[in-house]
Amino acid sequence: MEIKRLNIIITLGFVAIIGILITQLLWTRQAYNLENQKFNQKVNIALLEVVEKLSGGKTSFAENPVQNISNDYYVVNINNEFHPAVLEHYLKTEFTRFQINTNYVYALYNCHSDKMMYGKFISKNQEPPNYKVIQFPKHKNLVYYFSIRFPDKTTYLISSLRFWYVLTFALIIILLVYVYSIYTIIQQKKFSELQRDFINNMTHEFKTPLSSILLASEALTKQDQIKGNQKLQTYTSIITDQSHKLNNHIEKILNIAKNDASGLSLKPQRIVLFPFIQEIVDNVKHKNENLSIEINIDDSISIIADEFHFSNIIYNILDNSIKYCETDPIISISSFKDSKGLYLKFKDNGIGIPAKNIPHIFDKFYRINTKKSDEVNGFGLGLFYVKKIVQQHNWKISVENNSDKGITITLFLPF
Repeated sequence: MEIKRLNIIITLGFVAIIGILITQLLWTRQAYNLENQKFNQKVNIALLEVVEKLSGGKTSFAENPVQNISNDYYVVNINNEFHPAVLEHYLKTEFTRFQINTNYVYALYNCHSDKMMYGKFISKNQEPPNYKVIQFPKHKNLVYYFSIRFPDKTTYLISSLRFWYVLTFALIIILLVYVYSIYTIIQQKKFSELQRDFINNMTHEFKTPLSSILLASEALTKQDQIKGNQKLQTYTSIITDQSHKLNNHIEKILNIAKNDASGLSLKPQRIVLFPFIQEIVDNVKHKNENLSIEINIDDSISIIADEFHFSNIIYNILDNSIKYCETDPIISISSFKDSKGLYLKFKDNGIGIPAKNIPHIFDKFYRINTKKSDEVNGFGLGLFYVKKIVQQHNWKISVENNSDKGITITLFLPF
């Protein structure tokens, strides 16, 4: 059901972005056409003004003297003789007045022979003329007309619509990012499902032979030959203890795989902190004779948490402090409050953590490559589980190295 819903959401999002992009492209095209019409209108009006001035206010055309031959080419008929210097002056004046700021080429033609008599390229960045005399062939029986061409018209129109094109480009980038994100999500989902299936199959395959080993070891401990031989009894207890430890690891992997699939189900309740932690510490001390744990927590402090998972958090933190210590473990558990919430600190005298590895210690299956880590059994799931439970409670957890030795893990419980 979730996969089907995800596919529907992906499809709808993709269709929506494609629709927006197509709409944007149509709007951009329409805006370009409108800008083109606006440009043609301004050019026509400006050239009509030029004709009016060149003819001295006496225009006698039966039709519009300005003809738009092609997209960027205009021809203007004149009934009067004129000098190119005068034409150039009027063109610059009118184009400036109508804000036509682009390069153009004008040319003068003989009406009888259609031969070009004079031409010049005018750049929008051209410096003011020095008013030198322009040589132009003149004859009293010749009538002249001129043409205007805008070679950079398309570029000019596009530059005036830069906002539309930037917006379209941004939408294309968003579409590409969306497609890439969806592709990454699908790949991650496939990888997650594959990893979860592998973990489930692997752990279940381990459970069957491990159960047989536990049954066999328990049966061995009841044999008279084992009870009467101290060395065999030691070996049998090692098998049993290590089998139970391996079984606990497998159960932890199964629980994490299950939680990844369906999420954690918390049952929050009020817990008085000191007696709760004291009970856990007593249980841990029974298994570690050389362990020293000091608790500095006010008796009146209580929190709202899931009892089972919170106890697992403390067990995991204490277990790591014991395992990663090269001397007799000394652990200090303390708490203090401020205006934001409660801070619960676990300080040990272990080997510490390299600074570069601290950001990754809560990652799944992550283990620091040290000599001590090679000696300690584990899958790198303890702190990952701790971080997951902390996040489910909306708490925060941080780790820092002590100035002398070991690390301090801080749990922050906001009010």
